[in-house]
Amino acid sequence: MFQIVTVTQLRKQKGRYALYRDGEEEPVLSVHEDIMIKYRLLKGAWVKESDLPFIRAEDDRHRAYSLAVAYLGAKPRTRKEIERYLARKELEPEIIALTADRLEAERFVDDADYAVQFARQRARSQGKGRLRIKQELLQRGISRTQAADAVEALDPGAELEAAVKAASKKWPYVKGEFRERKMKLSQFLMRRGYTGETVRQAVQEVVRELDEPDDTDWLDN
Repeated sequence: MFQIVTVTQLRKQKGRYALYRDGEEEPVLSVHEDIMIKYRLLKGAWVKESDLPFIRAEDDRHRAYSLAVAYLGAKPRTRKEIERYLARKELEPEIIALTADRLEAERFVDDADYAVQFARQRARSQGKGRLRIKQELLQRGISRTQAADAVEALDPGAELEAAVKAASKKWPYVKGEFRERKMKLSQFLMRRGYTGETVRQAVQEVVRELDEPDDTDWLDN
């Protein structure tokens, strides 16, 4: 057992304190004020050596949760994004998993809902196709099943409308012979993640508006 002889607030870490015992220059503990109050870690208090691992573990859980909530404050995140962020903060895998579980239980993190909202936003405001959106969801740690469900929920009509809009804007800037221009336009839409069928319909629509002959059968091959 030892006695806390000095308590110093850490200047660059809001709400955190360093606790010192007699005869040592380095702090025996560095904890958040909530943990300090819970365990009554005040100047003059006596602490059991055997309690230190438990205090440190609870402080790590508190720190991980606080960091995660602050990270979520900027915008919604997936569980995997939270885990990656906390790993960069050099927290233990067990603490990270417990924090992610707690956030899911409290509905701060919901990958299924995130996937649906993300897919709608990307399709509506960025004009991306479902294949591109699905890939981005996977990169963010969404499961294949949840990613597939999210893109399947997209409105096919709205997706085609967005593809036609993107194609119409792109068409005047595509150079080459007419057939070559259509191939380039199709490739442009494919890079945006639209399916082959959506690309074919969008190109046909642009051609129809221009009153040009259609020869997009090559897309079926």
